[in-house]
Amino acid sequence: ILETSPGVAEVTFVEKEPAEHHTIISWEQKNSCILPEDLKNFYLMTDGFQMTWSVKTDDTPMPLGSMVINSVSKLCRLGSSSMYTLPNAPTLADLEDDTDEEGNGDKPEKPHFDSRSLIFELDPCNGNGKVCLVYKHAKPVVSPDTEIWFLDRALYWHFLTKTFTAYYRLLITHLGLPQWQYAFTSYGVSPQAKQWFNMYKPITINTALLSEEADSFVNKLDPNKVFKSKNKTPVIKKKPPSQPAGSQKSHTSMTSSKTSSLAGNSSRK
Repeated sequence: ILETSPGVAEVTFVEKEPAEHHTIISWEQKNSCILPEDLKNFYLMTDGFQMTWSVKTDDTPMPLGSMVINSVSKLCRLGSSSMYTLPNAPTLADLEDDTDEEGNGDKPEKPHFDSRSLIFELDPCNGNGKVCLVYKHAKPVVSPDTEIWFLDRALYWHFLTKTFTAYYRLLITHLGLPQWQYAFTSYGVSPQAKQWFNMYKPITINTALLSEEADSFVNKLDPNKVFKSKNKTPVIKKKPPSQPAGSQKSHTSMTSSKTSSLAGNSSRK
């Protein structure tokens, strides 16, 4: 689909060897949790996933789409390592607020940055956020139930899917377009990203959200309105009716000269 799309160039798929079984076991032992069965089977087929593609602008390829799933070795816990060495340095756990609303009704309970949840990074999203594998209940024992959440740049959580398989399908159907995860947030994708969405129309259940207010984001330029003053050129419009009069005069003069010449010739004859 990508290679046949207009303007798409340099579709690159990085083939990776399957992860060793002992690598997965050692990861589970190190983090004291068990990988979901579908994610474990995925790693046993390929140790991560990476596909990128570009678009041609002025015959120069520009990187655009990126689909990434970290390998087992890069499936690191979020906030486990800190660049600060000071004893009182702030951490992600300090962002926790006891007054945060718990899950109720349609809204699921959000992950916690502290020890109540285990969070692992699946996709760095090119710096636009992080897609995470979340074990929401880690106390007293880590629950095997996992979910896929999106953490935006403002460190707000947004629910994506309940299983890794469902997230993998979303990743493929959105073609790795930049910021596609923001389509599942309350504020949506940026106007620039929406232009790419409109161009490459992903096959997704979320197309209704993308087309609701498309007119407000698309820059529609009407030359007739922008250059309205330049269109008022009465000189050009008044010239055409004056031209036939001049041509009529020249035509009558030519006919009169012709008749006079003919009369002279006949008198001579």
